[in-house]
Amino acid sequence: MLAEIITIGDEILIGQIVDTNSAWIARELNNIGIRVKQISSVSDDRKHILTALKEASQRADVVLITGGLGPTKDDITKKTLADYFGVQLIENKDALDNVLNIFSRYNQPMLDVNRLQAQVPENCEVLLNKNGTAPGMWFNVTGTIYVSMPGVPHEMMYMMEGSVIPKLKSTLKLPFIIHKTILTVGEGESYLAERIADIEDALPPYIKLAYLPKLGQVRLRLSAYGEDEVLLNDNINEFAARIVERVKNVVAAQEDITIEKAILNYMEQNHLTLSIAESCTGGYISHLITQHPGSSKVFFGGTVSYSNELKEDILGVKVETIQQFGAVSNETVVEMVEGALLNFKSDYAIAITGIAGPDGGTPDKPVGTVWIAVANADKTIAKKLTFGNKRQQNIERSAISALNMLNTLLHEKQ
Repeated sequence: MLAEIITIGDEILIGQIVDTNSAWIARELNNIGIRVKQISSVSDDRKHILTALKEASQRADVVLITGGLGPTKDDITKKTLADYFGVQLIENKDALDNVLNIFSRYNQPMLDVNRLQAQVPENCEVLLNKNGTAPGMWFNVTGTIYVSMPGVPHEMMYMMEGSVIPKLKSTLKLPFIIHKTILTVGEGESYLAERIADIEDALPPYIKLAYLPKLGQVRLRLSAYGEDEVLLNDNINEFAARIVERVKNVVAAQEDITIEKAILNYMEQNHLTLSIAESCTGGYISHLITQHPGSSKVFFGGTVSYSNELKEDILGVKVETIQQFGAVSNETVVEMVEGALLNFKSDYAIAITGIAGPDGGTPDKPVGTVWIAVANADKTIAKKLTFGNKRQQNIERSAISALNMLNTLLHEKQ
């Protein structure tokens, strides 16, 4: 069962807003066994929308449309859908009652333009919008299902969860889609592919393996499609176990989570605590950690010791260490991480210092030079890494590398 998503609005195409709707809808469809064939964004132009609808109907069984349902003149989706199906717009009583209730609830006068929100193509089934005035519309025409929803994310999400997903499940006979994700860190996708080539070649046709690289990480996603849920689960778990055994030295998690979340889970389960001393990353590692609920069970905190003075005053880095070796050095990062352990009284610590760029480099320490250290009471590990001259990439790569080093140290005694 294939779907296509069409998002409508000039604001998407000029970059004024980011299309988060498509990613969210695609995940929800995948969860119920519908595979997205294509995602398109089109302008608020009648001809463009009509072309997109016609092309989508030739590729997909389900076409989901968001946007263009507002009360202003630039919102033309309803009228264009009526033209596409060759029908008239009519006023729907349930949709009108919904609009009246919303304006009554907020004690606001309803304008004529707001009443037009209750007009819908005569061949649609109305999906009431409990969070706004624009109704959703369900069409089932010549074997293709079309669903038009508001572009406002929270309105669309409530409509999908409350109406569209249940209706799709009850209307269509859907297969099972099962995913299994393995998070690896510290090894590129080409190296991973070579290591597991024979396992990938042995996959049955109903199981696919995808490589999803990100800075310093690769997610290996196994996806199984079919009618027998038990068989799919058994087979996907068998192949996942084979892959994990083969590349276990770089496996950080066997679920679709981030490296920092995998670390937090492990440390919480083992009653371990963490502190961080950051310089060139400017608090980015701490941000990655604290964006997850419950991180306070593990994360004590730390310092962004950007200046040499703070490295000395807060972390206890010796003045002569910085004078002799520089702030970006093995000696300095080791004193930073050991100072964090001592002063913040955590079980583990991360420290990082470097030259993020785009300037500030020297011949012997070019832009992108980073020193990272991780430590516990028994062991300190420091490593020098050299990245490029892109500041944001250097910060992100440094953070992931530091988390990877911590993950390795955490599992060293297993």
